[in-house]
Amino acid sequence: MSLLDNVVVSLLSHPTAVLESIVVLLVIFIVFRSLPSTDLGKGPPGPRSLPLLGNLLQLDLKRPYNTLCELSKTYGSVFTVYFGTNKVVVLAGYKTVKEALVGHAEEFGDRDISPIFYEINQGHGILFANGDSWKEMRRFALTTLRDFGMGKRLAEEKILEECRHLNQIFEEHKGRPFDTSRPMNHATSNIISSIVYGSRFEYSDPRFINMVTRANENIRDVGSAQIQLFNMFPRLLSWIKTRKNVLKNLETSVADVKDLIKHLKETLNPDLCRGLVDCFLIRKQKEDDSCVKDTHYNENNMISTVTNLFGAGTDTTAATLRWGLLLMAKYPHIQDLVHEELNRVVGGRPVRVEDRKNMPYIDAVIHEIQRLANIVPMAIPHKTSRDVTFQGYFIKKGTTVLPLLTSVLNDESEWETPHTFNPSHFLDKDGKFVRRDAFMAFSAGRRVCLGEGLAKMELFLFFTSLLQRFRFTPAPGVREDDLDLTPAVGFTLTPSFHELCAVCR
Repeated sequence: MSLLDNVVVSLLSHPTAVLESIVVLLVIFIVFRSLPSTDLGKGPPGPRSLPLLGNLLQLDLKRPYNTLCELSKTYGSVFTVYFGTNKVVVLAGYKTVKEALVGHAEEFGDRDISPIFYEINQGHGILFANGDSWKEMRRFALTTLRDFGMGKRLAEEKILEECRHLNQIFEEHKGRPFDTSRPMNHATSNIISSIVYGSRFEYSDPRFINMVTRANENIRDVGSAQIQLFNMFPRLLSWIKTRKNVLKNLETSVADVKDLIKHLKETLNPDLCRGLVDCFLIRKQKEDDSCVKDTHYNENNMISTVTNLFGAGTDTTAATLRWGLLLMAKYPHIQDLVHEELNRVVGGRPVRVEDRKNMPYIDAVIHEIQRLANIVPMAIPHKTSRDVTFQGYFIKKGTTVLPLLTSVLNDESEWETPHTFNPSHFLDKDGKFVRRDAFMAFSAGRRVCLGEGLAKMELFLFFTSLLQRFRFTPAPGVREDDLDLTPAVGFTLTPSFHELCAVCR
């Protein structure tokens, strides 16, 4: 039974709510279509849309980025699609995405907040917020991350400590096949936890395990076809099970965060900040004492900022590392070259961040892993902050904009072999590392990932630490060619389920 068949069956079980919602949507649609156009110019082209459904029947809701890439071949690098009744402008290709996000950073710098993300964050925090609150929370988070070592020796020591714990977990499998997802998620989550809360968690801590599991489940579920449909028709489909699961997970996670914050508040020392929460609590107290009106340092912003950092800081880095190990197992000749460079440059001592400049091949491999992994293929949707004419097309204020990052990382005019795992993309003829402008794995402009510096450090140290200790191979009976690089469905692209063997070198 197809996705639409399932939806129809479900709709028939709620006839009254469906009828009311359809009437409302029809009225809205008719009124909307009857209004005179206020466009000041020609809008971007796109495929013909249907009433109410828009281009829904043309979209692969599990992997919409694939459909959008195909549509860009017909309609160009700036085009329009309708997700239900929601108008969306898609930007495709490196030059177009860079021109929008960097060259017109202000106009394309707002965040589009879909119904599910509004329910989760209510406009608070960093990822799904706009205006002065977003500016203040982003500035605070970026400053605090830097104060606690992002890109510095302090963060390096935290990551190296976590590398030792992660290596120990891998060693316990004694070369037998296992799923790398849980230990990798726990390791990367502990880095952001140590910065946010001031301390790491034991991998066996039940609350920690559940916090990480719920965060990963929600990131997966908000990218599901069911939630895509809910975002298009929120009033009509508010009853769907996936939405209820997301909100239930959120409620439990918020309770855990509040409990952790409560403990930190009870043991707070204003002269010694242990982590971001301490810094927030101290700042909040100062503004409360000064009777600052409309302060952004409130409980809602604190909880949303913490959950945003915890989720984003866990999922994307862990997924990239899992892709890295999978690619090493699939391409053993590349893994051989990684081992050779590690042996030659560092030998048996622990790898340090400063070693990266002497390891151009490994640096290239990590960048190529990020490029091919394509973790956030459609970025997080943007919204125009004002009317803008872009590449000859008029785009109204408040229009949803999708910077198609997958089209940048696979741009055939920028990459020699865009669909192949090829570390030479980042090496010159002499084997030296070269930066590529089209490497936009962290997005760009006003909404560029604020944890980019920390993520780069984690990727380098975790990857080299694991490859220094282990050789990664497929499970017995599985050939390298059989390892599947098809990503799982989700808001971010993680590897499909697989098991690897970590064999001590």
